[in-house]
Amino acid sequence: MFEQLSLLSLASGGWGSALLAGALVTIALALACVPIGLPLGLAVALAARSKNRWARAWATSFSTVFRGLPELLTLLIIYYGCQIAAQKILGALGYPGEVAINTFVAAMIAFSLVFAAFSSEIWLAAFKTLPKGQYEAASALGLSRRTTFNQVLLPQLTRIALPGLSNNWLSLLKDTSLVSTISLVDLMRQTNLAVSVTKEPMLFYTVACLGYLLFSALSGQLFGFLERRFSRHQRSLQP
Repeated sequence: MFEQLSLLSLASGGWGSALLAGALVTIALALACVPIGLPLGLAVALAARSKNRWARAWATSFSTVFRGLPELLTLLIIYYGCQIAAQKILGALGYPGEVAINTFVAAMIAFSLVFAAFSSEIWLAAFKTLPKGQYEAASALGLSRRTTFNQVLLPQLTRIALPGLSNNWLSLLKDTSLVSTISLVDLMRQTNLAVSVTKEPMLFYTVACLGYLLFSALSGQLFGFLERRFSRHQRSLQP
């Protein structure tokens, strides 16, 4: 038992440092997708509500494709497809060298697109709950469309969408384990390496389970805080 636990040591000969490094890559990748995927998902939702039929068609196509494809397939297409496309373009320009796409960047792009597609549906559902009278009231007050959206609508949309977005975030966290297929050394990749070397699958897969459960628990606490914060004005109006 103690020999097994020593494999998790942070000292030389243990896998603790490697697992921690992989966990940091997992968290960094998931967090890097949020600033891209969240506003892109909102943009897709706005396009889906647009009066322009081309914008609606683009939004429908985007959502359908990236919600319908398996996340692993999206990751592989982005990783290998970008390399092949860049190689062909640079080859046509006379550049003979090999092109290698950074695995972290490829994974970030792929998961951001998937996150945006799923979050767009959450934003759309949030839009449908807003009373139409708010638009008319803002117009009567002389507020511009930009001010109306940023100051009146967006805070309400965020409050309504947070529960759904939290589910999307948890799915994103779990999906990051797929990056081991393109050799990005995340928590799952380090776990597999440790298992192959030590032949202790139950120990390391249990540690990986605990790691992902810890991430989920901390995420739940964070989203709970955000929901309370965005709902504080609504609670103050209740008798």
